[in-house]
Amino acid sequence: MTGEKSVVDNPATLLWAVRLLFLECAGLVGLAVYLVVLDVTSTDVQVGLAVALTVLPLIGAVAVFFVARALARRSAHARGPAIVVQLFVIAAGGFLVQVGPLWLGIVLMVLGALVGVLIVLPPSTRALGVN
Repeated sequence: MTGEKSVVDNPATLLWAVRLLFLECAGLVGLAVYLVVLDVTSTDVQVGLAVALTVLPLIGAVAVFFVARALARRSAHARGPAIVVQLFVIAAGGFLVQVGPLWLGIVLMVLGALVGVLIVLPPSTRALGVN
């Protein structure tokens, strides 16, 4: 009986959604690091634009981190922001499908859809206490 309760308490769907959200967070940090390297190695830099474009992924990474942490703690209020994050991921993927690289756009769209579905599946919904 306790084995069944632990599965209900920690459903695989929610666990994988949280893991993938943390992966998205790491991807945003990686993007920020890449942009810092571009900023430092570029010869023609507009400082204000470079700082803004480098800081935005870091702000996104912090936001996604807090959403993932809230979902990991089973906060029902984190489900809405997590879905919004996935809509942004799908939109970014759609942009990349149009302008390239195509493979990355497809990966982002699939990732956004997968995490969104994992969050709203019944085991995740029950674990979050959403009726």
